[in-house]
Amino acid sequence: MTTEQQLPKGWEKTTLGEISIVKMGQSPNGKSYNKEKEGYLLIGGASDLGNIYPSPKQYTNEATKLSKTNDIIICIRATIGRLNLSDKVYCLGRGVAGIEVNANVEAKFIWYSLMNSEAYLLKNSTGTTFQQVSSPTLKKLPIVYPTNKETQQAIVNKIESLFDEIDEGIGRLKTAAQQIQQYRQSLLKNAFNGELTKEWRSKHADTLPSENELLAQIQTAREQHHAQQLADWQTAVSQWEQNGKEGKKPSKPKAPTQAVKFEENVADLPRGWLESSLGDTTDVFVGSTPSRKNNEYWDGDISWVSSGEVNFSNILETKEKITNLGLSNSSTNIHPIGTVMLAMIGEGKTRGQAGILKIEACHNQNTAAIRVNKKYLLSEYLYYFFMFNYEQTRRIGSGNNQKALNKTIIENMLFPICSLTEQTQIVAILESKLTACDQLAAELAKQLKQAELLKQAVLKAAFSGNLLDK
Repeated sequence: MTTEQQLPKGWEKTTLGEISIVKMGQSPNGKSYNKEKEGYLLIGGASDLGNIYPSPKQYTNEATKLSKTNDIIICIRATIGRLNLSDKVYCLGRGVAGIEVNANVEAKFIWYSLMNSEAYLLKNSTGTTFQQVSSPTLKKLPIVYPTNKETQQAIVNKIESLFDEIDEGIGRLKTAAQQIQQYRQSLLKNAFNGELTKEWRSKHADTLPSENELLAQIQTAREQHHAQQLADWQTAVSQWEQNGKEGKKPSKPKAPTQAVKFEENVADLPRGWLESSLGDTTDVFVGSTPSRKNNEYWDGDISWVSSGEVNFSNILETKEKITNLGLSNSSTNIHPIGTVMLAMIGEGKTRGQAGILKIEACHNQNTAAIRVNKKYLLSEYLYYFFMFNYEQTRRIGSGNNQKALNKTIIENMLFPICSLTEQTQIVAILESKLTACDQLAAELAKQLKQAELLKQAVLKAAFSGNLLDK
């Protein structure tokens, strides 16, 4: 904020309370709220504000504090400093205040001055659950302004002209970011319909297996895997018996089902590709959480994955770890490096996200661990499929109060599978092109941030009296 010693010629320093009427909002009686358009539209807080003008949904027929047309509406609770212009008379709830600017001051000038005063408002706000700005604080907010109203308007015009240029640049950057996202999705789509490797496939047609050969390879590998599981199980049972049958008896592994190709969808896939379910080609596990009431189960050496850590990335470490005692007293399992994790339940965008274990780890009941057989399926290939299928995976979630996936849903999920050689090619192309997309997206995000900072620089110049000289 400009000090008195730095004030340009023709400028004065004052406070918001001296050049305006500050009207602090007050919540009406809750029984007066209605959607039948009785009374005045109620601005309760930030959720009722739009880009420029308010967009409240509720009415009140017991109005407390009212705004006037052209008043500045400022959020004074929680989302402090957000601004709107009053395009009509509104009832002002406790989350906002109305500012009726004196006739000798241009309201838009004060609008931009308030936009430049966010740091003051946040510094002088109070409260624990919700930060809020008091009436004295708002009224004492320092304002510097040229006393000539034409100069005020000239500054407003200059600010808006520069903001328009900045917004145009921001718009182009956002369009570019959207185009990158669209390209990413197109790339992923083409990876799993065969288009991405169409040319490569034509050059290697003589070396690629047919559908029946691929199916036989998968089934043979599954049977070999099951035979090894049985041998490991028999060893575990013997060890369990030698230990006096302490703890749970090791569960006998189920025999693999026939890897199925679904005839109705074959026409959508290239020659030599199959469509199968995850249950037919992978082993799906759901984890659990050891009792948090027992401290001996926690802070051990075994990594334990929660759904929030499954976010389309490699899982290199976990926030929490459990002990061997916690592992033996819960139904979770330790999974090998390369296991694909899938979030089944989670707030926001968590459900449907995937990750790849780069460490051995167990996991909670909100995640699924999908072990792949490396003889016919790459972890990265399945990971990228989940990235491509993210929205569809979220849609097939079930549940009453909270959308969720479960083991059965995951095992029934269909995905296209091709030869291991072609999977390797697909993964290599995706890693290269998606990395380039990520780098470009990061650069665009950096430029967007810089563009927003330009607006702050414009406001700083405006309220130090230097903008009209530029």
